[in-house]
Amino acid sequence: MSVTRRHFLAGTAALAATAALRAQTAACGFRLAVINDEISSDFEHACYVASHDFGLQWIEVRNLWGTAPGKFTETNLADAKKILAKYNLKVTDLASPFFKSDFPGAPLSKDSPNKDAAKIPADLSGQFDLLTRLIDNAKSLGTDRIRCFDFWRLDDPKPFRKAMNEALNKAADICKKSGMVLVLENEMACNTGSGAEAASLLAAIPNPNLMLNWDPGNSGSFEGDVPYPNDYDRLPKNRIGHVHVKSVSRNAGDKRGFEWQPVGKGAIDWTGQLKALHRDGYRYGLSLETHWHGGPGTTKDEIGESSTRISMQGLKDALKAANLSC
Repeated sequence: MSVTRRHFLAGTAALAATAALRAQTAACGFRLAVINDEISSDFEHACYVASHDFGLQWIEVRNLWGTAPGKFTETNLADAKKILAKYNLKVTDLASPFFKSDFPGAPLSKDSPNKDAAKIPADLSGQFDLLTRLIDNAKSLGTDRIRCFDFWRLDDPKPFRKAMNEALNKAADICKKSGMVLVLENEMACNTGSGAEAASLLAAIPNPNLMLNWDPGNSGSFEGDVPYPNDYDRLPKNRIGHVHVKSVSRNAGDKRGFEWQPVGKGAIDWTGQLKALHRDGYRYGLSLETHWHGGPGTTKDEIGESSTRISMQGLKDALKAANLSC
């Protein structure tokens, strides 16, 4: 009887601690989240850590047990929804690879995983078929946001920029008809990589249903780039629909010229950025995309989880320094 009572009291204390954490994270106005597979390839374990250990009410879904968003099965979705309900988590967005693809008729990008230009699709019909599946899967998971990109980076995108913009505008209109918002991530391997490029793209496509997944870490990978305050000041604040949190530093010795860092280190002024986002009325997803994998462990999942724990603490420290009670 005493063992049962001890277990009951321990469980009650754990629930109380989790509830206190969740109440705190709800108070800042942001939808504080983490990308699930940055923690673990096991969706349930990722949800447990997000809810129980991080005190989150939101999670960003990039895959389910190794299955990409456009290939979710009915079983994947049913299992995921049960787990989300179990841990009282909502989905900020579906972190899909839509338009992270070669652009038809353009030269083969050095960033493309496709090494044969002859295999580039002649049109974007396959991508728009993917979008249909993504919309259905996003609805199933209860989110109204789908992440996208704007094609593998070209040395000279100018001859194709108008056509790429037309494709993005078409996709945003399709999403709008289904009650979805398309959020484009600035990604250094794609044609909109920096904050300056993101500002230019949003000016060229005024469609309000195309919003920005602002990623200061990705922008900071470019030499000389200052994501905050310089790039952020250029962005239309009413077009920011999602935010990724990670950090980066320039490193000439790295073949990429940059290295990922834990949040709290590196070149990104996250305290200043968070203050500005809150000041400017941003209230959507603020999602940790760890990327840095310098934490302890021997397996990919162990390293991913430990690194994410370190960066989540760095994010919470930055929120505290910004006087935001998350």
